[in-house]
Amino acid sequence: MSNTKIHGPTMTKPLSGMYAALLTAMDERGEFAPDRQRDLDAFVLRQGLKGLYVAGSSGESGLLESAELSAVLAVAAEDARGSGATMIAHVGMPSTKASIALAREAERLGYDALSALPPHSYPFCDAEILDYYRSLSSATALPLIVYEIPARTGRPLPMSLLNEILDLPQVAGLKFSSMDLFKFATLRRARPDKTFYFGYDEAYGGAAALGTDGGIGTTYNLFGRLYAAIDDAARASDLATAQDLQVISQRFVEILVDTGVMPGMKAALRLCGIEAGPSRAPMALRSADADERLKSFLGEPDVARWLP
Repeated sequence: MSNTKIHGPTMTKPLSGMYAALLTAMDERGEFAPDRQRDLDAFVLRQGLKGLYVAGSSGESGLLESAELSAVLAVAAEDARGSGATMIAHVGMPSTKASIALAREAERLGYDALSALPPHSYPFCDAEILDYYRSLSSATALPLIVYEIPARTGRPLPMSLLNEILDLPQVAGLKFSSMDLFKFATLRRARPDKTFYFGYDEAYGGAAALGTDGGIGTTYNLFGRLYAAIDDAARASDLATAQDLQVISQRFVEILVDTGVMPGMKAALRLCGIEAGPSRAPMALRSADADERLKSFLGEPDVARWLP
């Protein structure tokens, strides 16, 4: 892979910028579909983002086996080769052993960095989470982006624990998927040497105003150019433009909350000519009028201008 900047803040942090949290394409049986993935990868890569964040929650990683995640990582790595995109592999599995195996596979495939959810499936204590990240960060030579996501782990990680994790060798930064913007800003001020990404698409502009190094988001798969523009506007102190563009994002997210986020994203992509298949069961569209609502929204001139 390449560390060449496509879209990102003008700064020296090599991993800063805007990344699509890549979806995983499935066939009609809910199995990984490499051919569909290649079409999706090409679609997302041409949106001018800094790179791809592969095999994370948006890629349905919690419903895929390790071998399937390895296959997803391999296809995305091949598709991005020569594109200039920076590639981050999400390798967070419930067990340390499985996470390390996936991390070493990502390193072999040429990824630029790793990321991982905290260990999940059980209510792990702070010491167990710290030990997990210590083991994972030392398993490869790649920089590691850690993850604060209370919606998946069941609790916010304490500031003291996050600072201990950020002190670990190879830990380059934090993906912050929480609405606690005070905590986000406090961490960023305390650790200016680290790279901080914001992970809630519908509030990216607010985090950007406080100073992000970039964003990683699900809806970037379709609206990468929109989020790049929100980021540019925030950095230029153009509050009015950032607000107007963020409203488009928020309206889209409102629909996705009703339809189911990943199934709704795949329906929206299908309406734009990219077949990514269904989501893996038990995820399913929750709204009978999903296509109708999405088609109406995507057809609005102020929205359609941001589509690839």
